[in-house]
Amino acid sequence: MVFSSTYVTYGRGKAIVTETGMTTEVGKIAGSLQKEKKEFTPLQKKLDRFGRQLGIVVLILCAIVAVVEIIEYRAIGNMVNINEIVLTAIGLAVSAVPEGLPAVVTITLALGVRRMAKRNSIVRRLSSVETLGSSTIICTDKTGTITRNEMTVREIWIDGTKINVTGEGYIPEGEFKVNGQKISLLDDELLNLLIKGGTLCNDSTLKLDKKGNYFTSGAPTEIALTVLSSKAGFDIEHLIKNFSRIDEIPFDSVRKMMTTINQSDNKFFAFSKGAPERVLSVCKKFYKKSGIDDLNLRDKKDILEAVINMANRALRVLAIAYKPLENYHSKENIEEDMIFIGLVGIVDPPRIEVKDAVKKARDAGIRTIVVTGDHQLTAEAVAIETGIMKEKDAGKSLSGRDLEDISDEELSQTIKDVSVFARVSPEHKLRIINSLRKDGEIVAMTGDGINDAPSVKKSDVGISMGIRGSDVTREAADMILADDNYATIVSAIEEGRGIFNNIRKFIRLLLSANFDEILIIFFASIMKFPPPLLAVQILWINLITDSLPALALGMDKPEPDLMKKKPRDPSEPIYHGMGLYILIAAIIAAIASLGAFIWFYRNSTLEIARTVAFTIAVLFELFLSFNCKSPNKYAFSSIKILTENKTLLFSILGGFLLQLIIIYTPFLQPIFDTYPIGLKEWGIILLGSLGGLILYPAPFEKLENKIRRFFKRS
Repeated sequence: MVFSSTYVTYGRGKAIVTETGMTTEVGKIAGSLQKEKKEFTPLQKKLDRFGRQLGIVVLILCAIVAVVEIIEYRAIGNMVNINEIVLTAIGLAVSAVPEGLPAVVTITLALGVRRMAKRNSIVRRLSSVETLGSSTIICTDKTGTITRNEMTVREIWIDGTKINVTGEGYIPEGEFKVNGQKISLLDDELLNLLIKGGTLCNDSTLKLDKKGNYFTSGAPTEIALTVLSSKAGFDIEHLIKNFSRIDEIPFDSVRKMMTTINQSDNKFFAFSKGAPERVLSVCKKFYKKSGIDDLNLRDKKDILEAVINMANRALRVLAIAYKPLENYHSKENIEEDMIFIGLVGIVDPPRIEVKDAVKKARDAGIRTIVVTGDHQLTAEAVAIETGIMKEKDAGKSLSGRDLEDISDEELSQTIKDVSVFARVSPEHKLRIINSLRKDGEIVAMTGDGINDAPSVKKSDVGISMGIRGSDVTREAADMILADDNYATIVSAIEEGRGIFNNIRKFIRLLLSANFDEILIIFFASIMKFPPPLLAVQILWINLITDSLPALALGMDKPEPDLMKKKPRDPSEPIYHGMGLYILIAAIIAAIASLGAFIWFYRNSTLEIARTVAFTIAVLFELFLSFNCKSPNKYAFSSIKILTENKTLLFSILGGFLLQLIIIYTPFLQPIFDTYPIGLKEWGIILLGSLGGLILYPAPFEKLENKIRRFFKRS
């Protein structure tokens, strides 16, 4: 039985459709999935936990207010005024809840994901945005991610002779040279057989369109072999027609080789290509210039030395073998007693931007590890060229076979100094990820093939290739690279950090406003004054005048020094390090608002006192948003800091204009309990709100961290 929505991982076949849509087995599962509960992102969980903590604080404050008021009423012999206690509790509850926070978080994440998409990072799961910014290790494939994935055969080795091949990319133009001299392929039976084998044991195509441009399909390695065949002058269509494929053993990442069975007239042949050590293991004969001979230890040593020589020069090495068959009945035992023909060295140059991206990641405290199926020396050479591995560390890579020979405990210790894993299988990748995660690393893992899906799923941030990636891997991934480029991963991490930083910026702003309101309501109640802020005014501050600059802060670009900092601890509370600043800002704002309220309440009317306190609270937060934008620098120390986020400037201006509208528009005055105030009141308002312009987070956050370290030590 073949199930819908599953994927063919091996071979070919035909099937009869028995069910469609929701009546299939997978359709039934899809129906049951609709009943599943929605999973919250880590950020949502942190905000939810913070909301519960804030609720507990409010309940405690409400209880304190109730107890104080009951004691005061009994002291003077009056009945307890339940209405007054309830009104105070409502004021405290409304002031404690940052109503605009969920909407601002959602919009900021959406805008951030949109920016990431413009940089070729397509986010499939929002939770990965937060985790991405915390990544400490990138496990990346080599081919197509670090390299260009434009493979060209650069060298051929047959029976001790090195043949250089000229030409670039997939254009079938080039020459074959030995010691700098052009050679003719017509009389070289051995070279012709090698090229023929690479063409027949191959699923790629090379076509010429009407405009004279070449277009290809298939795996880049196979395309390189097809282009080689065309350079040699072979009529590929005629060759494939004359040697029709009647069966095959497809390539897979465990066997690391592919074999086809071809028929020409009444003759049968098996052609194989793959990793040199794997192909050598199934060969008993060696095709030399003098003829076919037994493959002895000396021959094997010469072949392996040629492999090492090519791999040291960052060439991807393939071996090609063949075997004539008397007849053909089954694939069993086909890959035995084969005849070794030669080696092909394929160049796949690193992407130009990768070296800078690797350095940028290292500066950000992120280690890059190459995890590839290629030869160990080839992987090392590319890693050294791109700066992933230092030259002095050459030889410190591990192969899949090495992994099988060491325990999990040994791997946990060894992996700290290893930057290259080569000739690895999907099972090895899973083991590498498990070891890294066990050591507390946050791992971003790339994958493209179907067999990569488990390791992509297991990693903290699974990244699939958009061009080369299989459907299975894309489904398992948290993020898809539209351009299959390593540098895009680093850009995505930068954006992820930027998004999280922006969320912290506006949380700093919104919470300082909330604590300001809590303190105003709480102390006014304790001091037996009427509430300086009404519930509708608090909602106006939280939903309108604070949310506008908060949204603008969420649109900030990543700061220039963001990738100079170490990764954030994902277990840290989202408000880590900002508690002291929020408290100090809230106290200063509360003193200004409450002080002005008391003065005007005693010397003027309740309406004017409330309007002044309300407006001071609004302007204080609007001014504070400037300093929340650049936590490490005083906003007014540079015109650039003030003007680089124009949306923030417009939002502050918009918030101020909206405040003027509700103060001076007659039909809105009774709704918001405001009163048209004069110049004297505005002078007090501006004086009271200046604290928002002065306070910037850096000194307070440094002091808080020092206090934390002191208590940890003691």
